[in-house]
Amino acid sequence: MSNIDTTCVNAIRVLAADAVQRANSGHPGLPLGAAPMAYELWANHMKHNARNPKWANRDRFVLSGGHGSTLLYSLLHFFGYGLTLDDMRNFRQDGSLTPGHPEYGHTVGVEATTGPLGAGMGMAVGMAMAEAHLAAEFNRPDFPIVDHYTFVLGGDGCMMEGISSEAFSLAGTLGLAKLIVLYDSNSISIEGSTDIAFTENVQQRMQAFGFQTLTVEDGTDLEAIGKAIEEAKADKVHPSFITVKTQIGYGCPAKQGKASAHGEPLGDENVKALKENLGWPEPDKTFNIPSEVYSHYGELARKGEVAEAEWQKLFDAYCAKFPEEKARWEKFHAPVNAAALLADKDFWAYEDKPQATRALSGIMINRLKDRLPQLFGGSADLAPSNKTNMKDAGDFSKADYKGRNLHFGVRELAMSAIANGITLHGGLRTYIGTFFVFSDYTKPMLRLAALMELPVTYVFTHDSIGVGEDGPTHEPIEQLAMLRATPNVNVFRPADATETAVAWCSAVTAENTPTALVLTRQNLPQLPGSSKDALRGGYVVSEAKDASKMDGIFIASGSEVSLAIEAQAELAKEGIDVRVVSMPCMDLFEQQTPNYKDEVLPKNVRARVAVEALSDFGWGKYVGLDGATVCMKGFGASAPAATLFEKFGFTKEHVVEVMKSVLKK
Repeated sequence: MSNIDTTCVNAIRVLAADAVQRANSGHPGLPLGAAPMAYELWANHMKHNARNPKWANRDRFVLSGGHGSTLLYSLLHFFGYGLTLDDMRNFRQDGSLTPGHPEYGHTVGVEATTGPLGAGMGMAVGMAMAEAHLAAEFNRPDFPIVDHYTFVLGGDGCMMEGISSEAFSLAGTLGLAKLIVLYDSNSISIEGSTDIAFTENVQQRMQAFGFQTLTVEDGTDLEAIGKAIEEAKADKVHPSFITVKTQIGYGCPAKQGKASAHGEPLGDENVKALKENLGWPEPDKTFNIPSEVYSHYGELARKGEVAEAEWQKLFDAYCAKFPEEKARWEKFHAPVNAAALLADKDFWAYEDKPQATRALSGIMINRLKDRLPQLFGGSADLAPSNKTNMKDAGDFSKADYKGRNLHFGVRELAMSAIANGITLHGGLRTYIGTFFVFSDYTKPMLRLAALMELPVTYVFTHDSIGVGEDGPTHEPIEQLAMLRATPNVNVFRPADATETAVAWCSAVTAENTPTALVLTRQNLPQLPGSSKDALRGGYVVSEAKDASKMDGIFIASGSEVSLAIEAQAELAKEGIDVRVVSMPCMDLFEQQTPNYKDEVLPKNVRARVAVEALSDFGWGKYVGLDGATVCMKGFGASAPAATLFEKFGFTKEHVVEVMKSVLKK
C-alpha cells in the first residue's frame, strides 16, 4: 500500500470519526474498520462517475449496514459527488444531506435507503437481476451496453437477518455472477461478541446457496482485497461472497475491537488518540484534510469520467447500428404514458359477467405486458392463485435472463426488497404478488419503497374472509388498515373490472408512489355505475333517487360495494333514499379538493355506514360520531365463504338494519 493510499484510507476514518463526534451521535465502528475495503473498491474496481451519478452503466454500490453511513458520505465527499465538509459537519442534523442512515433521493450518490439490516442485501439482488434482464434484452455481439456489477457491503447483523438468506438463496439459484457481496466480518454486535448468538460457518452457508466464497484475512490489506474483488469478477457463473476480516473501531486504541465502538461517539480524547495513532497531521484539529488527499481522489474520480465517455461512444454506435433498439431503450427508461393508457379502449374493455378481481387483475397484467415491454414481475410461489403470470413472456432464470416472469419462491420479505432493487436500478416496472394476509411479510420493505418513493406494484389477493375454508390464518383482517396507515402508498381495493383497470392504470403510471392492489378470490358482479372516476379514490357509484334530500350514505370498497348497492335497493322499497359511495382508494380520495370530497360525502348527511369485510380501523373519519360500520371485529373462521359472510353480518338484511339504526339516532 502506497503512502497516499494509506493517507486516503485514513482520511475516510478521520472524517467519519469527526462527523460522528460533532453530532454526538452515530456509528463510528463500521467506517473505521471497513474503510480499506471501501476505498479499494471505489478507487480501483468500481465504475462510477460523480459528474453523472445516474449513468446507466455505472456499477451499483449499496451500503447494507446503513448505520455506518459516514463511510458512504466520506466516499461521496472525497470522490466529488457534491457533499461538502459543511455537510459532513451537519451529520444527523435537521435538513442536512447527511442523515443518520443513507436516504435514496435525498443525497446524491446514495443508491438505496438502508438501515434495517439485511435490506440492502435484498435490494442488491434486485439490482443484479435487473442488470441481467436488461443485458439479455439489449446487448448485441460487440455491444455490451448493459455490463455492470452490483456491490453490497454489510456486516454480521445483515447476515443474521433472515432476509439475507432468502435473497442470497435466490441469487445463487439464478447464478447472478454480477453480484459481489463484501462481508465486513468483525465478530462484534451491539451486545458484544457475535458468538453469543451467531456461530454458524457463514462461508459454508453461502457456498450452499451457490456463491463463490473468498476470504481476506487482513481487512487492512488493500492488495489482498483488490485481488479478491478481481477474482470475484472473474467468476462468470456464480455470485461472489468476500469475507473481509476487520476490526471494528480500527485505529482507536481504547475502542478497537470492542462493542462500544459500534453505536456511540468515540469521545474527543479518543478521536484525538485515533488521529495520533494513524499519524494524522494536527490531531487536535477537526475536519482537517490535507490537500494531497483531495488531489489523489480527484485523479481517481477522473477514471470514472473516462469510463463513461468510453461507454457513451459504444452506446452511440449501438444506437446508430440498431435504431429500433434505441427506441426500445428509450421506452424502457421513460415514464408510462398515462394519457395513452386512459384512451386505450381495448385496455378498458371487460366481459359483463361476475369475475374475481384477482382474475381481472391477471387480464390487466397480460394487457399491460404487450403495452409495457419493461414490465417485469412475479409472485412468491403463488402465480396460479395470484394470476400474476405473463403469458408467453418466458421465465427469468439462469438459463434465460430474458424471461419476464419472476419466480421468487416462498420468500415474501426478500421478494419485496428485490422489487425495490429492480426499481432502483432503473429501466423496468416491477410488480410482485402474494396472498393479502402475507403482506405482513412484505411490510418492512414496502415501507422502504414508500420512503424511497418507488412505484412498485403489490398484487395482494384473497383479500378477506372470502378466503373461506382456509380459515383465520389465511383471512386478512387488520392488514388493510396497516397499509392505509403507511404514508405514500396508494391502497386500492377495487369492486369490479373497471375499478381493477383503474387500479392498474394508477399503479403503472405512478412515478413516486407504491401501489397495493387488494383483490378478491370470489367472483364479483360488474357494477353499472363504476367508472374511471375511481381514479379519484372515491366516487358515487350508485346515486340516491334525490341527491338533494338523501337520507344517508353507504361507503364501501371491493366486494362489499355490490352488497351496499343491494342494501340501497332494499331501503328504497321502504322509502329510504341513500347514496352508495365506492371508496377503492382512500389515499387518492384524501388528495382531492375539499369541494370534491364534500360533493361525494356532503357534510350535512351524517347518517353514514361503512361496509368492508376487514377491520373498521380508519373508517371513523368518514362515518363520524353519528355513523356506524359493518366490518370485522375479530378474526375469521374456517367455512365456505358464503357461510362466513352471513355469519359475520355481511348480508343485505344486516346492512339495511344498521343503516336504519343510524337513521334513528
